[in-house]
Amino acid sequence: MSDRRLLLATRNPGKLAELQRLLRSAVPGVAVVGLRDVPEYPEAPETGATFAENALLKAREAVRHTGLPAVADDSGLTVDALNGMPGVLSARWSGRHGDDAANTALLLGQLADVPDERRGGAFVCAAAVVTPDGAERVIERSWRGQVVREARGGNGFGYDPVFLPDGLDRTAAELTAEEKDARSHRGQAFAALVPLVAELVGRS
Repeated sequence: MSDRRLLLATRNPGKLAELQRLLRSAVPGVAVVGLRDVPEYPEAPETGATFAENALLKAREAVRHTGLPAVADDSGLTVDALNGMPGVLSARWSGRHGDDAANTALLLGQLADVPDERRGGAFVCAAAVVTPDGAERVIERSWRGQVVREARGGNGFGYDPVFLPDGLDRTAAELTAEEKDARSHRGQAFAALVPLVAELVGRS
């Protein structure tokens, strides 16, 4: 690899910081950069029916446009009472992509009459790594919990303030970054992806 960079295909600053923490030490001498650090290119819409399809789509696009090995993820919240939705539509559940407050408000409204014992769900993350020579790997992990009725906590992003992980008395937005990395769907997926990144990217 000529310039020793690994691209994380995201513009979300919260997600980038999270993924940088997880991957910083994966491959010594490789700088982890985001989409804001490379020349802009047209990003394909996330048309996959699954998290894995969307993660691979984003990573392939990043490699094609930049020539860098790329890591991408797609993640979202699956709610049992909503038959697995919002799912891949999590970031645009309210119709406006990335409007966390509107997405969360709509979700809470849809679950208003659902009793606590039926508010279970999971955060799911698929993480993919693709290299310029065509190697691809994708890993998926989940984090079970339930949707609480009011937002709590100022850390994290997305649905974190209304997601209470199983076995904890704090929402995902009340955890420290380190606590979240150790438990979350994304933390689990990227921890599992680290040796694959090291294998695929470190060999060049």
